[in-house]
Amino acid sequence: MIRLANLFDAAAHGTLRYKVQGSFDEIEDLFVKMSSLDRYAAPTLRDSPLHHQQRPWSPTPVKPVEIVGAVWDFIQQRCSKELKRIQGEDVLIHKPHDKMVVTFQSNRKDTVRVHFARERFVTFYQRLATDLKVKTYSLDPRYYKSLQVQFPELLIEGIPSKDKITVTGRYMHIVLLEDFLLHSSSFAVTSQRPLTPQRVSARASGTTHNKQSDEEESCPICLNTIKENKKKTLKCKHSFCRGCLEEAFKIKPVCPTCGVVYGELKGTQPKDGTMTTTKERSSLSGYEKYGTIVIQYHIPSGIQKEEHPNPGQPYQGASRTAYLPDSSEGRNILALLKRAFDQRLTFTIGRSSTTGMENMVTWNDIHHKTSRNGGTSCYGYPDPDYLSRLQDELKVKGIY
Repeated sequence: MIRLANLFDAAAHGTLRYKVQGSFDEIEDLFVKMSSLDRYAAPTLRDSPLHHQQRPWSPTPVKPVEIVGAVWDFIQQRCSKELKRIQGEDVLIHKPHDKMVVTFQSNRKDTVRVHFARERFVTFYQRLATDLKVKTYSLDPRYYKSLQVQFPELLIEGIPSKDKITVTGRYMHIVLLEDFLLHSSSFAVTSQRPLTPQRVSARASGTTHNKQSDEEESCPICLNTIKENKKKTLKCKHSFCRGCLEEAFKIKPVCPTCGVVYGELKGTQPKDGTMTTTKERSSLSGYEKYGTIVIQYHIPSGIQKEEHPNPGQPYQGASRTAYLPDSSEGRNILALLKRAFDQRLTFTIGRSSTTGMENMVTWNDIHHKTSRNGGTSCYGYPDPDYLSRLQDELKVKGIY
């Protein structure tokens, strides 16, 4: 990397271009220091014609970034502090009312700062978007506010003139709410029973104890007192009515309270797909000591079954390529990914987040690196935390 002092001296003597190399954090630190120098530079240099007319580089126009509306809403309402940090004092990140993009502008007409803010936003957006899930539920509108109070980590929005809510949040939190809505008759649209904080708190807080009585224990599924001779306690220490738990396990073999998997999950990935792997000597950025594992997925087109969103309708298949480092950790994760594929958990059928088309084979919350480089904004390497995040995603599905 060019030393900051040399860069500043070179700018004073009119040199026009520099090649800056280093990690993202190092380059960020360099730009921050340059901003300080520019703001507090001696007047003879800052106000000179050379300083204003001859820049060290000539940046290209800043392109807008395409976004998903639900993710942008989540950022505005749940991550506003992070968004303000990325903008800083000089850059405005804005979404036009009629477009699904965000634009970047500088109050000081400083396109270098705008470029840099754009790169930081892309990195932040990519990392957040890969952790989020969006679901729509039919629900009586009177329960919106109560749900939001009990699940503050989720963004719960109502659809005008419809008895529906759209929920945006991280995968485990969505699963928590989804299980609660499936098994709690308190939230059924046809139910006349009022929602009370007490009915929700036992489910949301992960405890099975009802505060009505220190000796009584309520079932988080039916919300009734558990009879001792019909009680079933799981290894995670959560207890339920035996019949309620059996019915819940027919839907998904996980603890309805904490999500711990019991048994083997089966997904809705079409059955005729293939997963093949090869190895190459070239390395991935951040894993220069190792070769590369190349994973090839192929899911052919077909007709949707009863387990899919639109049974009887055709769906569009997909072919995907993903990359792992050929290290011991990478090989261990490859074995886990093979188990996930065999359990039909890697793909599903739904709406494509990139094209918006329905009835498409899409990823199913197990995020893959589909590019060798480019960093997180391009679904590629380097990404130091990727392998650990991937293991967490697989663990949620009972694969570890």
